[in-house]
Amino acid sequence: MDPDFELIAKVRQIHSDTRGSYGSRRISSQLRDDGYDIGRYRARNLMKKAGVSVKRRKKFKRTTDSNHKLPIAPNLLNRQFEVERADTVWCTDITYLWTLQGWLYLAVVLDLYSRKIVGWAMSNRLTAPLVKEALSMAYWRRKPEKGLIHHSDRGSQYAGGDYKKLLEQYGMICSMSRKGDCWDNAVVESFFHSLKTEWIADIIYKTRDEARSDVIRYIEMFYNSHRLHSFLGYKNPNAFESNFPLAKVA
Repeated sequence: MDPDFELIAKVRQIHSDTRGSYGSRRISSQLRDDGYDIGRYRARNLMKKAGVSVKRRKKFKRTTDSNHKLPIAPNLLNRQFEVERADTVWCTDITYLWTLQGWLYLAVVLDLYSRKIVGWAMSNRLTAPLVKEALSMAYWRRKPEKGLIHHSDRGSQYAGGDYKKLLEQYGMICSMSRKGDCWDNAVVESFFHSLKTEWIADIIYKTRDEARSDVIRYIEMFYNSHRLHSFLGYKNPNAFESNFPLAKVA
């Protein structure tokens, strides 16, 4: 019997639980969290023995309806993606997922401090209520103090009057990316890329409800609670926040 039998089985389980999204760095970090003193190169060898490999990442296109005459906010974030406290900067965006019933649109709100998804909403229509629902979930979950910077692209859903009123009601300051520059909202773009490459790349959903349930599972049960994030020192967002308690805006 291979002396690494137990570790090989553990690697296969991690590979299965993460849908093949972990490479050797995250595998080794997960094994260390589970009590095994395993480095990256040992993890790579264990992956070879287990017959598993990380999924290849794919490129995805994105679309934004910025061809409108609605007022545009200045880019206050200006690609400053590292912040010192939770609930001081939130970033938000929309993406789309294909099902056999048609498109399902997903809006998320991400806390820039911990990279945690603090609000989300899904709909078969790309409308303003979708992004308002995601923001409302985030607000009532976190209840941040006034002065939080809310960053988005220039999409009509975010530039509309109803959404601006909601931001004012919550005491948030609006910031928007430059026209056609996805790098100004790169952290949320990275989340969407992880969702589509790590979790749903090989799946064809029969219904929107099936897709909705799987996306919720990814956000709440995997990404926020278990996915090891390199920016967070290979901790998941919930663990990162538990180590560094939430701080309110002064």
